[in-house]
Amino acid sequence: MTFTAKDFTRRMERALAQAADAGLTGVLVTPGPDLVYFLGYQPTAITERITMLVLDADHDPHLIVPVLERPDAEAAPGAAAVTITDWADGSDPYAATARLLDPQGRYALSDSAWAMHLLGLQDALRETRYTSITGSLPMLRAVKDAAEVERLAAAGAAADAAYEQIVTVRFAGRTEREVGTDLARLLREHGHSQVDFTVVGSGPNGANPHHEMGDRVIQDGDMVVLDFGGLKDGYGSDTTRTVHVGEPSAAEREIFELVRLAQQTAFEAVRPGVACQEIDRAARRVITDGGYGEQFIHRTGHGIGLTTHEPPYMVEGEQLPLVPGMCFSIEPGIYLRGRFGVRIEDIVTVTENAGRRLNDTRHELRIVA
Repeated sequence: MTFTAKDFTRRMERALAQAADAGLTGVLVTPGPDLVYFLGYQPTAITERITMLVLDADHDPHLIVPVLERPDAEAAPGAAAVTITDWADGSDPYAATARLLDPQGRYALSDSAWAMHLLGLQDALRETRYTSITGSLPMLRAVKDAAEVERLAAAGAAADAAYEQIVTVRFAGRTEREVGTDLARLLREHGHSQVDFTVVGSGPNGANPHHEMGDRVIQDGDMVVLDFGGLKDGYGSDTTRTVHVGEPSAAEREIFELVRLAQQTAFEAVRPGVACQEIDRAARRVITDGGYGEQFIHRTGHGIGLTTHEPPYMVEGEQLPLVPGMCFSIEPGIYLRGRFGVRIEDIVTVTENAGRRLNDTRHELRIVA
């Protein structure tokens, strides 16, 4: 499904409504996922030349671009929804941008904006004020429409297909890097245009949640954490499964089952109106009651969409209520330093009355060769 100018217009209208509710004049969007979300536009090269979408309730949407990049901007899917203004090298880009802003306005600004551009606008308009989009408008991209959920589901299905193939390859006697390279290739074969990460944490390396892949040779008896994802048709995948090389010990099975139960309990807590922190609490309660609370060392989940990590976050203190269309990970884990780690992760979307998994591979401990 292709997003149209009408889709982008609706997104801009929602952004302005959220900005008004937050007491802001508007939203300033710079290259990165926010600009892709609002216009489907990603400059070929993000440089020191300012590109900015200005959303202001008192004016039609404007996109200001360097004159040399105007043809690319005009070809963007959402170009018909905005007025495009350009500026040339040798002129003052901040003066050109300032003409599109309220001199006393308060704006939410993309998190990925260059500091030099913010400082340039502050110099040009001394009475304007700025805040980060994530800090002031955390719901801006958090609620996905049906087409976005469809793309996330397709990305999840592609990651699942890669997993079902990777568990058939040999692990023992090969390096983590070799298995990770296989995994990245499978993601691409199943339609991913971009692979963001391939964690292959074997044995003690599995106790480091952000270990990616190294030259350690995987051994018989290892627990292996596989966490992988990227972008397919512009939307993210992110899933984790933990496998075992050969038969696991009773202690390994016990810890694995505790993580599996925590993940399932957190999933069952998903429903509209529940605060994000309650999903974290549900998973953490199971692991703490099992005696491993201090070994669960990260939040339970993060939002996903045009990027693999974005709001909302399933973490203590986050009181945003879940609403239908939110998509996020549920990924509890236990990490025993020097021994092994276990993590299980699915992407979940909130429905009208519960949650729906966007990953469907089995949760039980898979035995690999």
